[in-house]
Amino acid sequence: MAGSTLASPTASTGAAPAAGRARRISPARDAWRRFRRHRLAVASSVVLGAMVLAVLFGPLLWPVPIDEIDFSVRLQGPSLEHPFGTDDLGQDLLARMLYGGRISLAVGFAAMAVAVIVGTVIGAIAGISRGSVDAALMWLTDLFLSLPQLPLLLLIIYLFRDSLRELVGPEMGVFILIVLVIGGFRWMPVARLVRAQFFSLREKEFVEAARALGASKTRLVVRHILPNSLGPVIVAATIDVAAAIIAESTLSFLGLGFPPDIPTWGRLLYDAKDHLDFAPHWALFPGAAIFLTVLAINFIGDGLRDALDPRRVI
Repeated sequence: MAGSTLASPTASTGAAPAAGRARRISPARDAWRRFRRHRLAVASSVVLGAMVLAVLFGPLLWPVPIDEIDFSVRLQGPSLEHPFGTDDLGQDLLARMLYGGRISLAVGFAAMAVAVIVGTVIGAIAGISRGSVDAALMWLTDLFLSLPQLPLLLLIIYLFRDSLRELVGPEMGVFILIVLVIGGFRWMPVARLVRAQFFSLREKEFVEAARALGASKTRLVVRHILPNSLGPVIVAATIDVAAAIIAESTLSFLGLGFPPDIPTWGRLLYDAKDHLDFAPHWALFPGAAIFLTVLAINFIGDGLRDALDPRRVI
């Protein structure tokens, strides 16, 4: 009896710290643990990371000039000398893809940042406000959602690209214009999402407690509501990156994206369209790069959605 009596407090005191340690797992660590269980998302993160490293450091490892013309090897298929083959000017497609990938991915992430910032600001103002402000902002959101996006993208770029080229240079001018235009037509879903999150969170107990302690409306938004709304916004941001890459590729394929001397993946597809019969490799590799990048980003978004929503069972 005495032995069992002495053993019981020891077991209970040993179990209590263990339970305490289990309860002290931070939300970030719990989200990371849930994300790691999503195998497709983890594999896609590796693929996307490898592609980012390739376009960043690839030109150093494969130092072939992107504008080196050699008609003796024009439209050559993949070989040891040219792993991705050559185009109609004999230019190395691997070097051009590595250089163009920087621009395509930069457009995707920059346009995503524009869309998320604009959408979060508008959604937060609508979500914390009531009455006419909320109604006006949602009317503006609905108006942008109803606009035909692709024709407007083409029209705006056609009208303003020459002016920006003269103002800040040919490459940077087109880059800024494409980023602003794509981001400017992608903020509406983010605004609706943030507004819905604000409507859900502004009546929660921790917000009511902060309001009762005298917190201003700005402090309520910045310190309490907005940080708890970021999970769905992060997921939406991954979707915006993929959509922006596809939009840039579409614009370049239609001839209104970057000029021919800037070989983005979409521009390479546009240049290859007249040579598909006898040089399919020219379109195959940039098309595969776009496909793998967009697919990886979508899987990462799925993993983040599951990781940031504890109600989902993985």
